[in-house]
Amino acid sequence: MLSTKLEEIYTGQFKGKKKTFFSYLHNVCNTKKKLLVKGELLEIHQKMKNKSKANHLTENKSRNTNFDELENIINTFTESLVLDSSVYIEVRDAIGKPEYYYFNTESFSGRKISALNFLQAKEKLRFPSANNDILTLNFQTFYEKYMKVKEPKSIGKGVEYLNRYLSSNMFSNPYKMLGNALFNFLFVHKYDSQQLIVNDRIDQLGKLRFAIDKAINFLKRQDSERPFSEIKHELQQIGFEPGLGNTAGRILDMLQQLDSLLTNPDHISLKEFLSRIPMIYNIAVISPHGYFGQDNVLGKPDTGGQIVYILDQVKALEKEISHSLEIAGLEAKHKIIILTRLIPNAGNTSCNQRLEKVNDTKNVWILRVPFREHNKNITDNWISRFEIWPFLEEFTEDSYKELLVEFGAKPDLVIGNYSDGNLVATILSKKFGVTQCNVAHALEKSKYLFSSLFWDEMENQYHFSIQYTADLLAMNSADFIITSTYQEIAGTEDGIGQYESYINFTMPNLYRVTGGIDIYHPKFNILPPGVNFDIFFPHYKKENRISEITEEVENLFFKDKGDFVIGKLKNPKLPPIFSIARLDKIKNLTSLVKWYGESAELQSQTNLIIVAGKIKQEDSSDAEEKEQILLMHKYIDQYKLNDHIRWLRGDPDRRRLPEYYRVIADKKGIFIQPALFEGFGLTVIEAMRSGLPTFATKYGGPLEIIEDEISGFHIDPIDGKGTTEMLIKFFRDCEGNQAYYEKISRRAIERVENTYNWSLYSKNFLSLAKIYGFWKYISNLEMTELHAYLDLLYHMLYKPRAKAMLELHKAK
Repeated sequence: MLSTKLEEIYTGQFKGKKKTFFSYLHNVCNTKKKLLVKGELLEIHQKMKNKSKANHLTENKSRNTNFDELENIINTFTESLVLDSSVYIEVRDAIGKPEYYYFNTESFSGRKISALNFLQAKEKLRFPSANNDILTLNFQTFYEKYMKVKEPKSIGKGVEYLNRYLSSNMFSNPYKMLGNALFNFLFVHKYDSQQLIVNDRIDQLGKLRFAIDKAINFLKRQDSERPFSEIKHELQQIGFEPGLGNTAGRILDMLQQLDSLLTNPDHISLKEFLSRIPMIYNIAVISPHGYFGQDNVLGKPDTGGQIVYILDQVKALEKEISHSLEIAGLEAKHKIIILTRLIPNAGNTSCNQRLEKVNDTKNVWILRVPFREHNKNITDNWISRFEIWPFLEEFTEDSYKELLVEFGAKPDLVIGNYSDGNLVATILSKKFGVTQCNVAHALEKSKYLFSSLFWDEMENQYHFSIQYTADLLAMNSADFIITSTYQEIAGTEDGIGQYESYINFTMPNLYRVTGGIDIYHPKFNILPPGVNFDIFFPHYKKENRISEITEEVENLFFKDKGDFVIGKLKNPKLPPIFSIARLDKIKNLTSLVKWYGESAELQSQTNLIIVAGKIKQEDSSDAEEKEQILLMHKYIDQYKLNDHIRWLRGDPDRRRLPEYYRVIADKKGIFIQPALFEGFGLTVIEAMRSGLPTFATKYGGPLEIIEDEISGFHIDPIDGKGTTEMLIKFFRDCEGNQAYYEKISRRAIERVENTYNWSLYSKNFLSLAKIYGFWKYISNLEMTELHAYLDLLYHMLYKPRAKAMLELHKAK
């Protein structure tokens, strides 16, 4: 362990190394910035190493070794802070298990400290006279008694570990697990008052075993395709009800799996059996913020990838539910409701309609519930996702009643989306007494550097004190959490994961957190979304394309004039660099324009086409978007790009979106996603599926989506020069070898087809929901202490801050 080597160095077991290390710490103290992150800490070391070389000191082999070993140790540092001659360092030698150290550069001493000590030092840095006596939250005690995955490589494979744990306990303690859990679990399943799976002829475990043997013998004599309706009476006499299968063969297979579980349980049998039990008919999907609709919404503030994700998700889930109920032998109605906010002044969207059927579905609906009126100037209009918090509790109360009316019963599963949706899902799942799933999409805490430490300076714009509190409540309440990538949970070797960032943090003068979440808990599961293969398909499949839409997009990109576009291409035949996103700071599109403007060679090789946001400040109601609009115009004018760029306002017409990618591919262009951070990257897989060579940020989901230099390219959005050089090299390589373009294009298509499809997602998702439903059933009593703690925090921390924010809204 490198942390052990660190202790050996600062305790003086290796004198030469100790001198080098404290010399390094002295340089850390002498920097102007008192808060440093990993890259800056490594840079200080590199300067020391370079200076040593320049002074010809590295001829000493031991000094060389000292520098190399020190570099290995500094690679584990994630951040540091300086108070006078004291240096406090966070060390991440193991994922999700941070350690903390204190060093004094005057006394050449050091020691390991607690997370609490480290956070207190951060608070002192912000407010030197601050009182250390603020509330400390710690959820770790609630996780200590539960099983957890052992290795970092197993993080995000929670259901796999849970299945092994459950089946192992069944084998080692069959009476407790089977008698009191699985056996009883079989009786709880009903549909519309109809008993499923087993009936009261089987009232004890011994009778169940006997009934299984009798039913298996009976079913073996039947034709495997014989429908359940023809053998229903015989099976009921034995003790079995609908839900095991629609044919004799499927019922036989199901009972053999159950028999295997009772005699020699294993994790595969448990997964297969639970996955086939009909448990889920009605699902509530929660997504309050933004303009949630099917038409004319994309490109509006807070309205982008999450909307696309959910609409594709619910269509795939409906198909899978329908299929699973059919093969279970049930003629059961099922329904999915997307719960969002009704916006009275919805412009040219349908967001002021209470109910809207989702296209291409049988029974999926968007249900819109308005915020209660406090100030019509606020509640009648779009509200930023950062300003939405004061309205959510009342919205949840009203939505609870509306969902009961629409479903005619309680839902079987509640899925939250983003911080606001996850909080609403937390309250609703508790009220309904059903399984809760969270999908964060992106956690804001990891997007803004030191945002918790400087929360008070950002509060007026972002209200992070409320959002991070909501995040803690929701992630600790959830029965299971879906992420699109590993890094979303646990980061990479070089960077902390989004959920991992909630382990220890402080918001000075408000509260601090030591043990905010355990990323080794089996509630975490990686399940990447898909892309709609019917809509997004390779550009060369001309027979599937609609010529009118192709022409429409070509005109938009290369010909049309109007107040919806900036720039006119001097040479439209050049291959385009294309990007589409919301126009906000994190998406980093203004930097893309700046890089392009600074490179005469890139301008001579390519055109730049961007579809994003509004193009006039007066048309935007979002403060951050207004700033970005101003920057876009500044760079276009500064670098005289009007002949090289087409900047089109965000297009709400989803019909055209897939054709955007294909038209760019026709022109042998590329797609670039330059975000400072991207939770997953739906546009990345859309572009890749269309056959576009894709360059995407290495910070976030695209790092796992793209195989670098195989199916696309990773870029560092912090390094504009390096990114520009990569683009220039790619276009140079393609000029002399068109096969190179086709190779990357083909591999991008294959990557998405093999890994990111909704059919696989929906099957695995429902399996997860059923298994965690079983786990909730058998462990719910053990969670009462945690839920009481969460309830206290909700009432003592979240509600007062949300109420204070509401008063500000009323005064506007």
